Amino acid sequence: MDTALLSVLVDHHNRGDHAQNGWKPHVYNACIKHVKDTCNIVINKEKIVARIKTFDKHYEVINKMLSQSGFGWDWDNNMVSVDSDEVWARYVEANKDATPYRHKEVKNWQAISTIYSKDHATGAETPEVPKKKKQRTADDIMSMVGELRMMFEEALNSTAPLPPPPPPPAPKVTPSSEILVELKKIPDLVGNELLIAYGKVTANEHTFESLMALPMELRKAWLMTLP
Repeated sequence: MDTALLSVLVDHHNRGDHAQNGWKPHVYNACIKHVKDTCNIVINKEKIVARIKTFDKHYEVINKMLSQSGFGWDWDNNMVSVDSDEVWARYVEANKDATPYRHKEVKNWQAISTIYSKDHATGAETPEVPKKKKQRTADDIMSMVGELRMMFEEALNSTAPLPPPPPPPAPKVTPSSEILVELKKIPDLVGNELLIAYGKVTANEHTFESLMALPMELRKAWLMTLP
């Protein structure tokens, strides 16, 4: 229930519905509805106020401890962590209200600290709590290696081979019939001269191109010079 309740309080805190003198009235209605919908538990404003007082006490005691050297927050076990028994003994000697919190589990600390971090009566913000580092096991390391290998293989497979270069364009070849038509247009090119010219021009595309570049009156004379 506390998780559902705190989720609503955090949401409305972020909207600015949490003033110094308490929560705005519509926040309580939102809490009642959300707890009923998610937990199937019926609560009223008095129950919410009582839980808020408990959250407030948790914040006041824990936040004060976390501001001292030698204290941290154990996120895995949801409780205060202390460097040594000596540190704890010295602290509780001067702060008796902290005594029950040596091994007390306080869930939803992140939500509680969010609600009270800036508008608590003391005005003190929640100190940043260092998280305990988890030691990687051999299974964790092997899992990481496996994931890296899969990523590498996927990268290789996703690299498509380069397409082959396009074939060079086929050389232009003028049809023999077209060459014959052009040769017949040359004046006085008939008989054996026409046949000889036809054989030379059809053997080489460049020769035909050169012929077509000449004016008509020079074409026969040029053909006669070809070896």
